[in-house]
Amino acid sequence: MPKNTDIGRHGPAVFLAFLIALFALAGQAVAAGSLADYLAKVQPAELFAAADRFGEPVGEPAIVPVYKGKDIAGYAYLNSDFTNSTGYSGKPIHIVVGIDKAGVVRGLKLVDHKEPIVLIGIPEARVVAALNSVIGRDLAKVAAGAERPPQVDIVSGATVTVLVMGDSVVRSAVKLIRSGRLGDGTAAAGVAAAPQVVRKLDLSKQDISDWQTLLGDGSIRSLRLTVGEVSDAFAKAGQPDAARTPETPDPQDTFIDLYVAPVSVPAIGRSLLGEEGYARLAKRLKPGQSAILVAGDGAYSFKGSGYVRGGIFDRIELLQDGQGIRFRDRDHTRLTQIAAAGAPHLREIALYVVPDSFAFDMTEPWDLQLLVQRTTGVRDKATMPYDLGYTLPDAYVSVETPAAPVPAAATTPDAVVFGEESAPLWGSIWEMNRVSVAITFAGLLVLTAIFFFQDWLVKRPKLFGWVRRGYLLFALVWLGWYANAQLSVVNVLTFINALISGFHWDFFLSAPLIFILWASVAAGLLFWGRGPFCGWLCPFGALQELTNGVAKWLKVPQVKLPWGLHERLWPVKYIIFLGLFGLSLYSLALAETFAEIEPFKTAIILKFAREWPFVIFALTLLAAGLFVERFYCRYLCPLGAALAIPGRIRMFEWLKRWPECGSPCQRCAKECPVQSIHPEGQINVNECIYCMHCQELYQDDHRCPHMIQVRLKREKFVTLSTPPEKGKERPKTVVTHKGKPIGTDEGVAGEQA
Repeated sequence: MPKNTDIGRHGPAVFLAFLIALFALAGQAVAAGSLADYLAKVQPAELFAAADRFGEPVGEPAIVPVYKGKDIAGYAYLNSDFTNSTGYSGKPIHIVVGIDKAGVVRGLKLVDHKEPIVLIGIPEARVVAALNSVIGRDLAKVAAGAERPPQVDIVSGATVTVLVMGDSVVRSAVKLIRSGRLGDGTAAAGVAAAPQVVRKLDLSKQDISDWQTLLGDGSIRSLRLTVGEVSDAFAKAGQPDAARTPETPDPQDTFIDLYVAPVSVPAIGRSLLGEEGYARLAKRLKPGQSAILVAGDGAYSFKGSGYVRGGIFDRIELLQDGQGIRFRDRDHTRLTQIAAAGAPHLREIALYVVPDSFAFDMTEPWDLQLLVQRTTGVRDKATMPYDLGYTLPDAYVSVETPAAPVPAAATTPDAVVFGEESAPLWGSIWEMNRVSVAITFAGLLVLTAIFFFQDWLVKRPKLFGWVRRGYLLFALVWLGWYANAQLSVVNVLTFINALISGFHWDFFLSAPLIFILWASVAAGLLFWGRGPFCGWLCPFGALQELTNGVAKWLKVPQVKLPWGLHERLWPVKYIIFLGLFGLSLYSLALAETFAEIEPFKTAIILKFAREWPFVIFALTLLAAGLFVERFYCRYLCPLGAALAIPGRIRMFEWLKRWPECGSPCQRCAKECPVQSIHPEGQINVNECIYCMHCQELYQDDHRCPHMIQVRLKREKFVTLSTPPEKGKERPKTVVTHKGKPIGTDEGVAGEQA
């Protein structure tokens, strides 16, 4: 195959021109939908019961009156007209919301989105159902600051999408209410007239009280549920499988007795923790930092076991002003008893320190949300949230009223209610995933060290083998199966479409581990090409290599494709990628559907718990990989192709070669696991996964012909330069053939025989 061709020289320029042309065509096709366009997908009765028609759009942004006979039942509007609703796909999530004149949300319908949620096995109806907590809520009170924004239910696997949807509905409704365009505008006026008071913790109150007194005056709040009550709640929520799997057979059994109290309040803390316990806590807390005590008894544990595995308490969440935080193991202290007189014996008692990074005001209302989980299948769980509200009794608070009124415009920005400026949505997600982020950074630092000290490692093949297998297990088990940090060609298509339609960092930052991995891959492209990801960080690639290693250990015969056939098969993945890329410019949703040629969601994210056609497809690719190492990576992976294209800009050559490589020596080419070394000796970095096998051979003076000659010359030099021992002659150089000396009697006798 010729090394220099016109296509090879001008390929990148041709491809760049092709991209520019496609971008131009796509740019012409991008157009934002309007409320009128989306109303065609909505029936009036879906937003308001018994409503029969829509009126004409009014104002800018447009809202549409919804009629029930001759009367106006309320108004319909598009969430994306009033606030940012960009999801993980980089495209806005469009929801038509029905809100009445009083500011109560009566209905909503998801009319358009480009989220890849359906690609990971999550029905769209389940995601939309997560917004049920918003329907029926009086958002005029939220706009006035009298209530905190409602929280949506989290759907595992679609957290970002659900949070964006709920956040956009609430923010858009609040903005519309404050504009005074609903009814007579009294809600907006109420916001402006809301008195501004300053509530401060009264540290002078130090009285110690018993358990019953603390319960009676509201210092301790409780939530009591029976097993039957929880089962009935699941049944009413349309989750009969969960209702049929109670924790105990008797519905009258206690499901949970949950108690919560703010022990950073001196009087409450001294009563519940005792003098010594409160003194230790006070030394631990920073100025303004809070701590709460949570205790429980019954069949259900508010701690669960997730914090043991991942360091996070996933069954409780602290909520205030529309923001929430889940406690981590470092925030937790286990207690054995409560010091207050008359306190019951409780199975679980925990002290949680609220991280100082979370803006929490103990004097304002807050909630502890208990997430009830019941297993309904092999990997499916049904969830039911219960909120335990808490307002600090007035006895512990001093109230001050400022002398001068604060202008309404300054008292009601979105940032006050939602913390939009100081705590964006993606910031909360990063905070929730702090441990996972730290582990990922540590893993990337280890990989960087492996690459920078590769020469030292490959000289120790056994150690390097253990290091490589260990890192592949880390990529598969932790990055893949546990953290679901599997990159996909969908991410590439999303990024390209974001560049076309308007780039925003928010939706990329909303998936912390994916963002970190993409940033590291981008940096790695400059140094090593696509090898660091494909060969080390890809969970599915790790799964293929590890299963192939087991196959070799079991003596499964390995198939080595002829070079000519291999050379014609590896471009297939580039064709697949270009097809998906072109399709994404027409319809990103359609491209995401065809991106199912990637088995990543089935094998890694869903761990094979999916419909049988997807499982069979993934298992077939893995089976092929038992005979042809990394079969999918070599010939079908569109993500590998997408990374190989910019990988050509790498600035360094880290893989070393000898002049003899390829002519006459073919050892590296024959032993390369993915056949990325041309018979003429050069390494095709577009196909190289940077496994460093060739670098092991490069340093091996018993397998590499060049290094063998170097070793022989070195040994001969040492022999000739070493003086013979006294009384002994210098050893003579003996030439052998087939292991027998030549030119001696023994050698002659051997030849004659």
